Amino acid sequence: MPLQGVCWLLCCRQGFSLLGRDYGEKEEEESFELRNKDDLTPNGQSPSEVIHVSQPTRTANGTNGVAVSDAADEMKSLILEKNKMALEEEPEILVKGWLLREVRSNWIKQRRFWFVLNQDSLDYYSGPEKGARRLGTLVLTSLCSVIWPDKQTFKETGYWSITVYGRKHCYRLYTKHFNEAVHWACAIQKIIDTKAPVETPTQLLIQDIEENKFNPEVVEHIYQHNPILKYTHGPLYAPLLPFPYGSLEHTYHHGKGYGSLCEEAVKLFNGLQQLESAHDAVPIIQGVLQTCLDLRPLRDEVYCQLVKQTSHTPAPYTAAHLRYWQLLTCMSCTFLPGAAVLKYLRFHLKRIQNQNPESEMDNYASFISEALEKTKCRECVPSWEEIQMLMSRQEMLCTVHYPGPGCCQLYISSHTTANEVVLRMQQRLGLKDSKNTFALYEQNALWEQPVSSGALIADILTSISGKECESKGQRKLCFKLYCLLDADSISVDSIEYLFLFEQCHEMVIRGQLPACEEDLQTLAALRLQAIMGDFSTHAPCPPLDQLFPSHMLEARVLVAQALPPCQVAAPTGCPAAQRFPTGLLAGALWSHAAAGHKQKVEKDLRLRSRVKEEAAAVMGAILERWRDLAGSNCRDSMAAYLAIARQWSGFGCTLWSHAAAVHKQKVEKDLRLRSRVKEEAAAVMGAILERWRDLAGSNCRDSMAAYLAIARQWSGFGCTLYEVDFYISSTGSFSQKLWLGVAAGSVSLYRQGEAEALESFPYGQICSYGVSDSNTFKISAGGRDMLFETNKLSEITQLMNAYFNATRLQRGKGDGVKIHDGTLVGFRHPSAPALLPSHPV
Repeated sequence: MPLQGVCWLLCCRQGFSLLGRDYGEKEEEESFELRNKDDLTPNGQSPSEVIHVSQPTRTANGTNGVAVSDAADEMKSLILEKNKMALEEEPEILVKGWLLREVRSNWIKQRRFWFVLNQDSLDYYSGPEKGARRLGTLVLTSLCSVIWPDKQTFKETGYWSITVYGRKHCYRLYTKHFNEAVHWACAIQKIIDTKAPVETPTQLLIQDIEENKFNPEVVEHIYQHNPILKYTHGPLYAPLLPFPYGSLEHTYHHGKGYGSLCEEAVKLFNGLQQLESAHDAVPIIQGVLQTCLDLRPLRDEVYCQLVKQTSHTPAPYTAAHLRYWQLLTCMSCTFLPGAAVLKYLRFHLKRIQNQNPESEMDNYASFISEALEKTKCRECVPSWEEIQMLMSRQEMLCTVHYPGPGCCQLYISSHTTANEVVLRMQQRLGLKDSKNTFALYEQNALWEQPVSSGALIADILTSISGKECESKGQRKLCFKLYCLLDADSISVDSIEYLFLFEQCHEMVIRGQLPACEEDLQTLAALRLQAIMGDFSTHAPCPPLDQLFPSHMLEARVLVAQALPPCQVAAPTGCPAAQRFPTGLLAGALWSHAAAGHKQKVEKDLRLRSRVKEEAAAVMGAILERWRDLAGSNCRDSMAAYLAIARQWSGFGCTLWSHAAAVHKQKVEKDLRLRSRVKEEAAAVMGAILERWRDLAGSNCRDSMAAYLAIARQWSGFGCTLYEVDFYISSTGSFSQKLWLGVAAGSVSLYRQGEAEALESFPYGQICSYGVSDSNTFKISAGGRDMLFETNKLSEITQLMNAYFNATRLQRGKGDGVKIHDGTLVGFRHPSAPALLPSHPV
């Protein structure tokens, strides 16, 4: 058979021709119908042989030049027409019975109908008797969906409800019996599951192209005779790919304003077309990417739409057309398509490169092909800056800070991971041979969190920029020591020693180094000497909260106010043997006052947030009432205001509020407390400056060494502390706030502020550890199970995994302890944790 005949047969399989269509037609008259490949019409032909469909195009007079048969109605095209028939004679009835259906007229109400479920459809009749009139049909295909009964609807209406979504119809059905509702839902879902997958014409054409990709003549013939595959100026009236029918509120993102997947797919194509004329393409690109992030099934659809709009373009070298390539570039660096669409996309890119060598399209196609090899699905939509860089196929500049005032700037792509940045930072700072390990942290002045090794830096930067807009605080990426495996081998002249010094000082400021006040003042003086040199009255001194744990001042004032004057003594010196006391100041003062202050701050933040929400609601109501007063003049408004006020019998009297007096007393108390704290701060700062003056002549290296020498006296030096609630019994009773210290050789428990550990467990004694439930961490050691409640579950697990890995590598053994996952099922290889540290171990 001649080649032309073969091509004709291939194209006839899809049954495409131009379909006349006006722009204003309704959604029910879609540009093409979805059909099951195995369904047959009454005359024995396949649906593709009786329904001719294509991408809708528009001529000057609003219709196309080729006439085709009208699209068949849903019921006629998929199943036989059922006229009035006796229900007893229906051979395929699966379930039947009375149900209430929601009917929309002038108001929503429910009416009782006789429902019948068969292998093809869900029908309802006026009654169960023979010859009853069929009132409606919902055809069941693989794209239909069923929403199961839920308690909320039952509480609101007193009925159990199921919702069945079809292509044209949605049935909301009600019954008073839960078992009956579940029985109907199960039966309908079972029928849907047995239906053959529905395929669109675009999917069938993609399959044909894949089968004939080594035959260019057939492929070109397919493109030439199927407008659905090529660029179009007109809109889409239906998606290129099949989507399940139904609302998104039960399956995807409720409350974000999305319609059904079919509706969103059509809207996305309209957004794509706006790229050609938009002054700034970035907002449109971000909007498309955000929709694809929220609605995962639409990703393949957008890829198919972009392939369509970059195929057989009338003006391929114009800036407007290149916008499609720029969006395709951003998509390829953000989401991966499904396997079938990925093959189709790769074929399209190669085809474009062959047709347009050494062009901008060739450059974009090459960039996209490389990106698809590296792309992981993103957690955030690319930022404005990243999109602009991708549109020009360039890399972004990322600033990474490290302890002290230093920072490095690195070029990164959308695929750069935290582990890659850590390796590059180690190489740039000369830390490749260090015995300790490093990590990236996301941090601000009050908070920090380690970044996992596989995290994409582009996602982290996008997240940081978004949080900065919300919190108005500076967030940054910082490169720091992660596992302190060998502190003694760090050279005093190395930058790693500076890391150790700076991170130790961070612990001091956070109150995580248990020391008496005299030691803390000495550390502050050594800090000043190290960073500023000899004392000078003209040198700008850092604020006290950067030298001394500020919460100690407030705690000391609170204790002084609570105790009799005879029991409040001035701070005395710390003997060498008692440099880390465990008395009131170091124990109760640090833990209870600091924890109470933290809880108070969190409570105040929650209260302020709630007040803001209530204020916004009240303001909205006020604006509504103001809108209703349109036309009233000033005099009438004042008269109405006073008329409402005069309704109170006490109008005109002067009131003295007890609440106002209490509030005034509280304000005065806070002012006294602040004044007292300022006095204490001035006294502490004076003592620090005196000690700084005595250090004259010491250089930076000696000051840092003296600082760390004091810190090393604590047995827990080098560990990372986490605040936890420790449960005394396995039943969860008698909890106590403690510090969980994770170090290179052991895990220890401390009372907050105390130097001596309550208990310490070397890693050799730990049988297992892991996440017990959503916020509980469990350690099994010495025949005991210890439970800790904390919001740092992943960080603790990640750090312990890293130390276990390092210990195992040092010993050269392949076996480690059991590390429990969320279900407490242990495994034998600590080298495969759920969250890996952001460095190689």
